[in-house]
Amino acid sequence: MIVKTPAIVLHALKYSESDLIVKLYTKSNGLKSYLLRGVLKSKRGKIKSSLFQPLSIIEVEAVHKDKGTLERLREAKVSYPYKSLQLDFVKNAIVFFLAEMLKNSIKEEEKNEALYNYLETSLKWLDNQDDVANFHILFLIKLTQYLGFYPDTTDNSGTFFDLQEGNFVAQANNNLCFEGDVIDYLKVFLGTNFDELSKTKLTKKIRADLLSFLLMYYELHLHEFKKPKSLSVLNEIFK
Repeated sequence: MIVKTPAIVLHALKYSESDLIVKLYTKSNGLKSYLLRGVLKSKRGKIKSSLFQPLSIIEVEAVHKDKGTLERLREAKVSYPYKSLQLDFVKNAIVFFLAEMLKNSIKEEEKNEALYNYLETSLKWLDNQDDVANFHILFLIKLTQYLGFYPDTTDNSGTFFDLQEGNFVAQANNNLCFEGDVIDYLKVFLGTNFDELSKTKLTKKIRADLLSFLLMYYELHLHEFKKPKSLSVLNEIFK
């Protein structure tokens, strides 16, 4: 089947001297992997390897056999040219971190337009903002809505948050219950949106602690989740 769809680049891996395997999150079919033969050596081909930078928003024409094997791309082009995401070193560090998070988090190979729209809208927002220090925190919290383990906010009066159950409790029931500043700020982020993000001021320590807390939450709720290797770079930038 020939498919034309917007897509977001999650990962690109050199497969041989001239081939590339790319993992895309497509609007039409969810997670898809493609084998691009000769793309690293071809100078005249329709598809350029430079298109597959982390979290690039592209438009592709693909041949999908849907047999669980690598699919084939016929054409690819930039859909939304970023103004700052790949030039600003802070945003670039966030992009590499989030691309790795998405690659490690999204496993279901099925269509999810709501998730695709969330990713595209969020990335465009990031591209057009200056104050982005807390973007990755809110992005990861909101992403849990689409991955199936968004915190239960029915009653957030409890001072503890149970990582296993994903809810707020009045007292610690196990060693996965946390309290303190991280939980207070978690409540703040759960009640905000990207346009209000600049109103939330975090110290570097709280930001690092909150990110560490969120990664623990992801680790508990996603099978075989691996912490991103790019985390150390991100922590260095926001020291």
